[in-house]
Amino acid sequence: MCGIVGYIGRRDAAPLLLEGLQRLEYRGYDSAGIALGAQSGKGGKGAKSGALRTAKAVGRVRDLEARLPKRFAGTTGIAHSRWATHGAPNDENAHPHLDGEGKVAVVHNGIIDNASELRAKLLADGVEFRSETDTEVLAHLIGRDPSETLEEKVRGALRMIDGTYGIAVLHAGFPDRIVAARNGSPVVLGIGEKEMFVSSDVAALVSHTRQVVTLDDGEMATLKADDYRTYTTEGSRTSASPTTVEWEVESYDMGGHDTYMHKEISEQADAVDRVLRGRIDDRFSTVHLGGLNLDAREARAVRRVKILGCGSAYHAGQIGAQMIEELARVPADAEPASEFRYRNAVVDPDTLYIAVSQSGETYDTLAAVQELKRKGARVLGVVNVVGSAIARETDGGVYVHAGPEVCVVSTKCFTNTAVAFALLALHLGRIRDLSVADGKRIIAGLRRLPEQIAGILRDEERIAELAGEYANAKSMMFVGRVRGFPVAREASLKLKEVSYVHAEAYPASELKHGPLALIEPAVPTVAVVPDDDLLEKNRATLEEIKARSGRILAVAHREQEKADHTIVVPKNEDELDPVLMGIPLQLLAYHSALALGRDIDKPRNLAKSVTVE
Repeated sequence: MCGIVGYIGRRDAAPLLLEGLQRLEYRGYDSAGIALGAQSGKGGKGAKSGALRTAKAVGRVRDLEARLPKRFAGTTGIAHSRWATHGAPNDENAHPHLDGEGKVAVVHNGIIDNASELRAKLLADGVEFRSETDTEVLAHLIGRDPSETLEEKVRGALRMIDGTYGIAVLHAGFPDRIVAARNGSPVVLGIGEKEMFVSSDVAALVSHTRQVVTLDDGEMATLKADDYRTYTTEGSRTSASPTTVEWEVESYDMGGHDTYMHKEISEQADAVDRVLRGRIDDRFSTVHLGGLNLDAREARAVRRVKILGCGSAYHAGQIGAQMIEELARVPADAEPASEFRYRNAVVDPDTLYIAVSQSGETYDTLAAVQELKRKGARVLGVVNVVGSAIARETDGGVYVHAGPEVCVVSTKCFTNTAVAFALLALHLGRIRDLSVADGKRIIAGLRRLPEQIAGILRDEERIAELAGEYANAKSMMFVGRVRGFPVAREASLKLKEVSYVHAEAYPASELKHGPLALIEPAVPTVAVVPDDDLLEKNRATLEEIKARSGRILAVAHREQEKADHTIVVPKNEDELDPVLMGIPLQLLAYHSALALGRDIDKPRNLAKSVTVE
């Protein structure tokens, strides 16, 4: 959701900024723009000051590139891809935004809550606005601040605003620097050789440097070509040391696939192998999760587990809650983080809270974590990005090691998150009352997962054929019982996200309590039918649907005679079956979208990393 890129050094900035924006296209956006400062080939010293030069375009980064003037050079610049919040997607509302004199340029992720109030005051003072955005308010505040340094100007403006921000600022009067700041929206510095970068995501940096510094909330940074320093918004110096990003630039390439979604689905066998690697302890039939920071005594004291996430992370949390209940025999449930943070929930000291987020920056989930920490709760994180905000704010946690996920819709990260929960459930179970025999059984099942996933992926051609049969449905129903219900919910979300086909998910037992009214030949049902102790109950559901002339696509461990079609998946342990049963449904969503000609990697209206409310 929105992307920031900035560069200061000796190279021509515009191509680097465009490349960075292209790396961030997966985040979702509707317009893009660039501002350039220094024109000297040597960066800061000798750079010319004056009005900054900007270029903006609604649409994709390629539209911006086509609009750049022929002579658009400079060694310092900032760029942005915008996902509209305040004001429609158009050239005027695209970032960067300038002050009245054209000397200040700002790119901004987040939302300024008191923008309307500040805008009214500035209008009363005679300021003319060119856009409908909240960000332009910040540009004018910086430009009008009387302080002598750019850092003080930015700090003075930030004192006046309420809300969230990740910003990068250029000023024509200070051509040797970029100032960045963070509060609730990610900002990452890239440390190069006599050049510096700033971005909202390491994806824009890894082709140039793997040494990064992640700003904390309330922290600012000044970047010069050969140096950087960090400090609080109050001005106190902070000591931020670079860390090394583990992902290679090749991880962000398509690798011969037509889309990132297809690439990431196809990577799941290897991704699951990564999340398991080095964590299984055969001697004690358990797993090592060194980052939990939760000793055995503390784990045994846990009386309840509450899992919080949004979208696919929430569905993975539902799978995780069931695994924890089954294996550790601890009451567990999952809840949307976006609801939890607003409902004044009772925070129990004996409850272990777990925040789930692919990016580790999901705003609703991060806000829930901060509220829980304020109330003294113990919070763990299950995230994919090392050094992300949730990873830093929580008391410990588990990295899912899925690797970069570029497509907006989550596939391999969802699967790895479910496997990470299986590891956590096994760990808690063996500390409590899970037997050695059951520990061995689950470990054997975990080890079978990569090859079983590879087997499912080899059946892609048939799943693609089935997708062609169902893609033109006006709506689809997804049903599952107990372990199958979170799988049905995630599959329904995938289909909606990427194909725009309307879909709803229900517990199979709830069909007769209302949703059966929707069943007809034009509304097919996808039924998740695992071979477990509820098999006959699920078969009865299929009978109910067929009695009302409904078409059925079953995902099962054996052919289902009442289904029109069955996708057969390999059987694992009952507790682990949800991990496998979701994968063919990812392919179903993908090939449905392909048949309908959708923009698969960048679905309309959606963003990868949701960093605003």
